[in-house]
Amino acid sequence: MVQVSVSAGGVPKRAVERARLDRLGLEGDHHNSRIGHGGPERALCLLAMEVIETLRREGHPIEPGTIGENLTIGGLDWPALRPGDRLRIGSALIEITRFTTPCTNIRTAFRDGDFTRVLQQRNPGRARLYAKVLEPAELTPGLTVEHLPAAVQR
Repeated sequence: MVQVSVSAGGVPKRAVERARLDRLGLEGDHHNSRIGHGGPERALCLLAMEVIETLRREGHPIEPGTIGENLTIGGLDWPALRPGDRLRIGSALIEITRFTTPCTNIRTAFRDGDFTRVLQQRNPGRARLYAKVLEPAELTPGLTVEHLPAAVQR
């Protein structure tokens, strides 16, 4: 894992050295609005470091946490992740619940304001993901992340 990020509300989320993960998300992380954010099914927001790097190469001023993700993860086949898949992050276990729907609050992370660059329907494999927490734990950057596809869990 590259970065763990939280905020007092809104974006960007800022890097922390560690955060306790429970069923409702990371300790110290809050949202400006409960509409579309938070709750058990959207406890965490995830994004691949590789997506951020691709967007940077395109000239966008994006950094880990800029568009509201709690966990910036590197080294996974991001386009292969789907709702129902699980990720083992250190001793934590989370399950992907859905692709996020980006909103105008993240437009400043894109040079032309086009935040749909991270909309799954428009740019498959670039979307942020929401996840629920199955096994809480403390999270820190550097933890190993293992993809457990839904098909393998059965």
